[in-house]
Amino acid sequence: MDIVSKRRYFLSVSTVLALLSITILVIEGLNLGIDFTSGTTITYQLSDTSIQTGDVTDALFASGHPEAIVQALGDDQFFIRTDDLGVAGLDDVKEEVEKIDSKARVLDTSTVGSSVAEDTVRNAITAVIVAAIFVMIYIMYAFRSVPNSYKYAFAALVALGHDVLVVLGLFAALGIAINAEVNAIFIVGILTVIGYSVNDTIVIFDRIRENVTLAPGREFRSTVNLSINESVTRSLGTSITTMTVIIAMLLFGGATLRDFLIVLLLGVLIGTYSSIFIAAQVLVLWEKRSFLPWRKATVANS
Repeated sequence: MDIVSKRRYFLSVSTVLALLSITILVIEGLNLGIDFTSGTTITYQLSDTSIQTGDVTDALFASGHPEAIVQALGDDQFFIRTDDLGVAGLDDVKEEVEKIDSKARVLDTSTVGSSVAEDTVRNAITAVIVAAIFVMIYIMYAFRSVPNSYKYAFAALVALGHDVLVVLGLFAALGIAINAEVNAIFIVGILTVIGYSVNDTIVIFDRIRENVTLAPGREFRSTVNLSINESVTRSLGTSITTMTVIIAMLLFGGATLRDFLIVLLLGVLIGTYSSIFIAAQVLVLWEKRSFLPWRKATVANS
């Protein structure tokens, strides 16, 4: 199967996905949780299953918190997110909720102050940047026996940036559709996606390195295509197995880990795609310099 010959189609699809992700991130943004924005969350379990989201919203409005966001988690559970309430604010909310259901029970309460939220944002950005830098350093060291090993590091970084950007874009869309929320554990998911993406990319790069060593005279494009075909079964098998486990946990693991598992699922799917159809293709483009207009003219004239 000549995958390399179709590289422009794959790269075009990825470019479109990246542009769409940027667009939705700019227009809508991510649905940030209290870990990043500060505030209070409360999970209530009600005894009266006839109570609707609007009833709980009205109770929050009556307690002096019209900005509160209420989400139904089932027939009898409601998730509330609002500004930092403090002890007095929690008591006011509890009083109003008990007016619509005297047996209402608080399952979970969490409060994050503004200073903690600012630290979380700063640490999250630092963690992603540091991870990307160490990925480049590691790949350049691991492939030091190959001429111009920085090309492999750059290609892996392009695939990595693609994966993170598309996952963020899709998650922003899910924030609109199902109120998927970006919290501290989301960053753990993103870092896991980075690790998985790099691992999958290195598997293919390692096969390219072996084949370059075995047949140094072979055209690089052919070597890359051969390496992809030799690695694709392993990559797909690993990814499908991983996704099967994640889907099972997503279906039966409850709402607590939902957003984290969604990030992992999207990351595994997109990371597998990028390692095969993005990272390796960037190497070929670099080798042929086909992304440089003046290079195309030189090749054509020759």
